[in-house]
Amino acid sequence: MSSYRLLIVDDDPELRNFLVTELSVEGYSCHEAATGQQALSQIRAEPWDLILLDWTLPDFNGVEVCRRMRQGGISTPVLMITARDEVRERVEALDSGADDYLTKPFSIEELLARVRARLRRTGLNEPEDGILRVGDLAMNPASREVSRGGQAIHLTAREFDLLQHLTRQPNQVHERRSILDALWGENWMGDDNLLDVYVRYLRKKLEPAGQPTLIQTVRGVGFMVKEGPPR
Repeated sequence: MSSYRLLIVDDDPELRNFLVTELSVEGYSCHEAATGQQALSQIRAEPWDLILLDWTLPDFNGVEVCRRMRQGGISTPVLMITARDEVRERVEALDSGADDYLTKPFSIEELLARVRARLRRTGLNEPEDGILRVGDLAMNPASREVSRGGQAIHLTAREFDLLQHLTRQPNQVHERRSILDALWGENWMGDDNLLDVYVRYLRKKLEPAGQPTLIQTVRGVGFMVKEGPPR
């Protein structure tokens, strides 16, 4: 299961639905916004791996969304998607903080290739050797192996997915709702306490007595992976 979270920002519901369908098939966790304000609210509230951003939006354009993101210190990669193809417009988009630029109409194969390339270039998400590390914790997403201090740790599939989701963006708070949406799906209507149960499972396996803690609770918000003092 991929834990990459993509925000698709476009005012065309048919195009959004098409992109969500195609990207979900590839294993990405896709979420939507139809306006610049909706996009900024979600971008500021939750961590994202990549934002697919249309230039033309009903309130303010994608260039302004990029500017406000970067001014707010948000470095999430942005792939701008637009029918505009003049050089000056490409330059304006890139100068505003966009990382890549794709013109409409485009093939889904090219879009998927651009998404993969951008995620590979994001060092936070794809370390050079593919191993996710926090302190002496190491995760190999390809083999789904986990170790701490060189000692192998067996995790269930759901435990691994939860740890990977948090570890891809260490030192960053993940809201409870965003974790549930990413791992159980946006339509999941079960008990939110299930998340606490899995966090307890992980802590029991990952945090032996006397060792620094790894999964921190941010009360009223959610969880993050960060080395902390022993319990």
